[in-house]
Amino acid sequence: MNMQLQLLLLWILNALALLAVANFVPGIHVDGFGAALIAAFFLGLVNTLIRPLLLLLTLPVTLLTLGLFIFVINGTLFWVVGSVLRGFVVDSFWHGVLGALLYSIFSWALSSAAAQLMSPDNK
Repeated sequence: MNMQLQLLLLWILNALALLAVANFVPGIHVDGFGAALIAAFFLGLVNTLIRPLLLLLTLPVTLLTLGLFIFVINGTLFWVVGSVLRGFVVDSFWHGVLGALLYSIFSWALSSAAAQLMSPDNK
């Protein structure tokens, strides 16, 4: 499968993961699949561009907390994206932390399942 189709599939799977998170966490609200697509795009953008810089800047704190500060960074970024976008709302920081954790798990599970289904060994 070519790279553009893989990126499109990953984007759709991340949107589905975000919808699943909204169903599990009462403080996270997504207005529909279109809003989930937009939010998944911006979460990916923030995680690609801003998160590495924050991880580098907070490296001493992250080392002192044995990596637990990464949950604070992830939750904050999830919360910020939920505060900026219309149709995607994260009620509080703690909802953001839980939402970011579940979003990572659901996204990983869906991506892994899709990779297994599309592997050449599975045909």
